[in-house]
Amino acid sequence: MREVAIIGAGELGGATAHVLARRDSVRSIRLVDEAGSIAAGKALDIAQAAPIEGFATQVSGVTDVASAAGASVIVIADRVGAGEWRGDEAALLVKRIAQTAPKAVLVCAGASQREVVDRAVRELHLDRKRIFGTASEALTAGGRALCALAINGSPRDVALSIVGNPPEHIVILWESAAVGGVALTSIVDEPARRRLQARIAASWPPGAYALACAAAAAIDVMCGRSRRTLTCFIGPDTSAGVRARTVAMPLKLAASGIVEVLEPALSAAEQTALDNAMML
Repeated sequence: MREVAIIGAGELGGATAHVLARRDSVRSIRLVDEAGSIAAGKALDIAQAAPIEGFATQVSGVTDVASAAGASVIVIADRVGAGEWRGDEAALLVKRIAQTAPKAVLVCAGASQREVVDRAVRELHLDRKRIFGTASEALTAGGRALCALAINGSPRDVALSIVGNPPEHIVILWESAAVGGVALTSIVDEPARRRLQARIAASWPPGAYALACAAAAAIDVMCGRSRRTLTCFIGPDTSAGVRARTVAMPLKLAASGIVEVLEPALSAAEQTALDNAMML
């Protein structure tokens, strides 16, 4: 993958550019923000760290959104002084990107951008495989960390999936969760799981650095540097005329975007909760 463009040089946009540059996954990163020379200044700061941190990714900053047209992946982040792209402004931005970069994959990195994915698919009729949100992966990673803390273990040993629509309608798949290959339900009793669920829901929204790491992880997969399955927001499947909304699901990604939605094995209660999360 040659180039990634990040729309917005706010805290999230800058963090995403830095995290992605350090991974050396792409050839160049273009940080775009219309607020004066701030994007160029942040890009220069990151570029000056390259000899110290040992990465070769080229980082530049510009003010013209149209300059993102040549990128393979376009990350929608946050603007300087205006926060995450959302609402009508985000919808207009996505429409503009879809016209100028019809082959690019759009990654919505912000915690509030589930609605951006939803409107892009439902109203703008974008292919649901070409746009997704990564904030739910940051929540899932945080959930694994909280579970590890509860059992005095390592997050690397925790296998846990969280689907649905945070924070009100998260569905934690306790029945399939495991720690080091041992069922988590045999280690953590139900009262403790309820407390954990409340803590995980309360941890939404994730911070800027966690969101940036989640977006960078998705780009790593699309570059072929990782084979991880990530939990991301995917737009509703409108082909069958079913009214549903965007929810977080485990996804397989590739350079072209989403290649497969993995349907998790759910208990009856979990399936009901997920159905409720998907209902308009």
